[in-house]
Amino acid sequence: MKISLVMITKNEEKILAKSLSSVKGLVDEIIIVDSGSTDNTVKIAKDFGGKVFQRDFDSFSNQKNYALSLAANEWVLHLDADEVLSGELRDEIRNTLDSTIVDGFYLIRTNFFLGKQMKHAGLGKEDRLRLAKKSLSKYVGGIIHEELKVDGKLGYMKKLFYHHTCPTLDNYFIKFDKYTTFGAIKMYENKKKFYITDLVFRPVIEFIKRYIIRLGFLDGIEGFIWAVLGMYYSFTKYVKLWQLIKTSNRNQ
Repeated sequence: MKISLVMITKNEEKILAKSLSSVKGLVDEIIIVDSGSTDNTVKIAKDFGGKVFQRDFDSFSNQKNYALSLAANEWVLHLDADEVLSGELRDEIRNTLDSTIVDGFYLIRTNFFLGKQMKHAGLGKEDRLRLAKKSLSKYVGGIIHEELKVDGKLGYMKKLFYHHTCPTLDNYFIKFDKYTTFGAIKMYENKKKFYITDLVFRPVIEFIKRYIIRLGFLDGIEGFIWAVLGMYYSFTKYVKLWQLIKTSNRNQ
């Protein structure tokens, strides 16, 4: 059974090779949609035999649907540049697809934060729909929090793949600025109102959710850092929403 890998990228030179190495021998085609990388991302992708296409970024769902449209094979594996298949999952996929009656599979993802495998704080094992038939698949959602939808029978793989999110704080804050902006834009487009209480209570609620309710304290110092950063993330996103609303009202 032939499989296409689809991935979107921008400045992923530090992690891309590890991700592409993990699918070697499994996929027959690598499709990369890049949005203007200024580092060695494109070169690395081509070194692995990837077909690289350039597209200006407008939203995650549009970017990924475009990548999906370029796949030549019916079975498509969806990965981000900071995600790595385990050898066990690679073997499981290879041994399953030839005889399956399922149209799409959830893969089990475990997250690493600051180099540590997290087991709590909302970063433990997660089911992600990442392997599916192209003809039945489509991404939905707005500028952020895109979701793959498959119109068919779904199943689950048992083995893991790894998400190396934010190996350093520098990496975290690069993503932080982008994602808080996208989050604010999405709220603004959905006509979300801003209240001063959003800056007072929402960050505290986010900390409690990550550190206490989701047992982040069991992940040690990394769990505490993740919970504190969640407070800052929530605070910043709502400040950016306030700015968007203020600018809009000024221009009316």
